[in-house]
Amino acid sequence: MLSFGMELPCLSLLLLSCLQSLSANNDFFTSIGQMTDLLYTEKDLVTSLKDYIKAEENKLERVKQWADKLDLLSAAAIQDPEGFLGHPVNAFKLMKRLNTEWGDLESLVLSDTTDGFISNLTIQRQYFPTDEDQTGAAKALLRLQDTYRLDANTISIGDLPGAKHKSLMTVEDCYELGKIAYSDVDYYHTELWMAQALKQLDQGEESHLDRVILLDYLSYSIYQQGDIDRALEFTKQLLALDPEHQRAKGNLKYFQFQLEKLRKEAADAPPTEKKQGKRETTEKIKKPKKKFLTPQLPERKKYEMLCRGEGIRMTPRRQSRLFCRYYDNKHNPMYVLAPVKQQDEWDRPYIVRFIDIISDKEMERVKQLAKPRLRRATISNPVTGVLETAPYRISKSAWLTGYEDPIIDKINQRIEDLTGLEMDTAEELQVANYGVGGQYEPHFDFGRKDEPDAFKELGTGNRIATWLFYMSDVAAGGATVFPDVGASVGPQKGTAVFWYNLFPSGEGDYSTRHAACPVLVGNKWVSNKWIHERGQEWRRPCLLNETE
Repeated sequence: MLSFGMELPCLSLLLLSCLQSLSANNDFFTSIGQMTDLLYTEKDLVTSLKDYIKAEENKLERVKQWADKLDLLSAAAIQDPEGFLGHPVNAFKLMKRLNTEWGDLESLVLSDTTDGFISNLTIQRQYFPTDEDQTGAAKALLRLQDTYRLDANTISIGDLPGAKHKSLMTVEDCYELGKIAYSDVDYYHTELWMAQALKQLDQGEESHLDRVILLDYLSYSIYQQGDIDRALEFTKQLLALDPEHQRAKGNLKYFQFQLEKLRKEAADAPPTEKKQGKRETTEKIKKPKKKFLTPQLPERKKYEMLCRGEGIRMTPRRQSRLFCRYYDNKHNPMYVLAPVKQQDEWDRPYIVRFIDIISDKEMERVKQLAKPRLRRATISNPVTGVLETAPYRISKSAWLTGYEDPIIDKINQRIEDLTGLEMDTAEELQVANYGVGGQYEPHFDFGRKDEPDAFKELGTGNRIATWLFYMSDVAAGGATVFPDVGASVGPQKGTAVFWYNLFPSGEGDYSTRHAACPVLVGNKWVSNKWIHERGQEWRRPCLLNETE
């Protein structure tokens, strides 16, 4: 009797510790560091899928062998059926096959080899990204496109500065971006990405999407931006492909009506008044030209220009006053024999960078401690004071205390030694990892006069200074910029920047308004220490002048 029993390969499951880590978090798109876990999840699923395919192939091979064997047997038997069955063994085997072995074969064919794969997929699906993650990642691409002035084709072919692993976008990918922009009533980006999808389709890329659906989105998004002529042209192209498209037929009539209406209004408009002759111009008294100041650029534009490496440049004279030095903070015993390297980044506000100030071992330990605790970064609502997430802050953060690991305590002491400021009243070390297009738009670190209760619950006064560690290099983007003054500080692994948010008088320095530019390519890790006023009375005495 033939045996059709099968033993499926053992299916690998994702490590429970990894799953537990993922289950505690969501908003994957806000942290590249945590998104790496998803790659291992997907790899495990691929392994499980391959095991399933192998099991199916083994089952089909057994069925094929059985079919081939019976094909030869039945071919010989049909030649002389009575003579064949005249042999008692052949008769017995026929009874056995039809009564038993075909039943076994039926069981084999009906056997379900998907159990292992489906159970693995079911377990892991609960830790998958959500629609919010997909939408967040898509909007991040659109934000990067605007900030760094990238055309759709550059992004689609993956030709980004510093990128090691280039990835091409399909027609479906471009269409999905356009759809997300459309659902956000963002017709500008809808047009860009539907046009890119159409371009790739015209270049011969295979896709289940057709030109009709792309032209439908494209014509409507262009109409919404006020260009009726082009909207009409794309609608005609759509109807040439699908003459019965009801919405397009309606749009065609509407667009034609609107264009005719505009032409009629233009024709009926009174002619512009002609300029009067020389007599009036000679009589006109010439007034001295007014001196107009260059209009101030909106903060958003200045911020984006700085992110692209454009904008305000420091004068050579000011640059000549910036130095680098070996620094021991007034002969601090820890640094007398081994001073640290310090360089000036900007003069007003005074921003300094400390070079090689944190080791690779320390950075890895900080990341290791922070990663399981990373949560979506929040901002304090200026009206309600409630902590909430915001679309202009795309990152995850965690807080580390000095007593939980000697390395954190050591780092805190280092900041105190080099700044001369008291750390007992400072906030805990905050670790942040930025997500897809991760950014933090212009903001102040200190509480303004219209926010008197900003740090009331801490009881340590306002944030007097900021210390910021860069714990990774970033291939492109991710600079810390100060739009009001034009300063731009690039992330450099192992360094830290420091500046005062308050003048010695306690008044806020509004020139310290800063932002974290979107990360274009790379994984940005930072950690920062917000130092507060209390405890600094003798370390940084108050001066009489408000801005000193």
